[in-house]
Amino acid sequence: MKPILLHGHERSITEIKYNREGDLIFSCAKDHQPNVWYSLNGERLGSFKGHTGAVWNMDVNWDTTYVLTASADNSCKLWDCQTGKMLSTMESKTAVRTCGFSYSGNLIMYTTDKTMGHPCEIHIYDINDMREPAMIIPIAGPKITSALWGPYEEYIITGHENGELCHIDLKTGEKIHAVHDHSKQINDIRYSNDMSMIITASKDTTAKLFDTLSLRHMKTYKTERPVNSAAISPIRDHVVLGGGQEAMEVTTTSSRVGKFDARFYHLVFEEEFGRVKGHFGPINSLSFHPDGKSYSSGGEDGYVRVHHFDPSYFEFRFDY
Repeated sequence: MKPILLHGHERSITEIKYNREGDLIFSCAKDHQPNVWYSLNGERLGSFKGHTGAVWNMDVNWDTTYVLTASADNSCKLWDCQTGKMLSTMESKTAVRTCGFSYSGNLIMYTTDKTMGHPCEIHIYDINDMREPAMIIPIAGPKITSALWGPYEEYIITGHENGELCHIDLKTGEKIHAVHDHSKQINDIRYSNDMSMIITASKDTTAKLFDTLSLRHMKTYKTERPVNSAAISPIRDHVVLGGGQEAMEVTTTSSRVGKFDARFYHLVFEEEFGRVKGHFGPINSLSFHPDGKSYSSGGEDGYVRVHHFDPSYFEFRFDY
């Protein structure tokens, strides 16, 4: 299980995404250039040049024609995936924290930070009319730190700074559901393969599994360090968690003590059964390949590591 190391970023990785087919990996970092790579051999396909600040989040639509990036330079940009050409820039008053394509790829959303007297907002755009937003939803209270489109484009699932998880209705802009199972900031939200469940990663040292429609809390995966990212395997009942202590404290500990491992837990039994070492800093983003045969992790050290599972992984069974 020797990983492929992708080194195309000068600063720490903020997000990793596979496209739907799984042949491309999209990565963005606190430098200004998101990259796209071939997942098979780690060859860099190209970069998206145009941002002037850290890129916090990115997404790719279902047929890999468009890429969306959210940046601290107060803008969200839409790119042509094939050519790397910038198609549109959506300006905001504060840093853009998260972004995403809806399931059909026809709608775009991005969320802005609550700073300098400006509220946190969700902006919705129609991809066929990028001149002005179709809707702006102001968010009262703690800012959004991670967000996902709901399965049928009826609502947006948002994770907040105070650990709250909400459904924001697109028609009314109101909160429909809200649960408060985490005690600290939610860093990441990811779907299961069929979108029936979501997994949240939080600063309160846990990752939790929720039902997508009702936000019913189902499972908790406990660690000793803040969890920055979590992902659910598309083929096995496994979840992988990544994190580590706060980035500012990393220099005071060695990589052995720092708990910078990717940790594998059983989805149902909540038990840890494996760890994968490698990063020299906290893991900021994790993603499974859509076929479930490999996964990628991006860390504070600026590397993306692509791990292919051994054949024995697919025969692995829990004996209870």
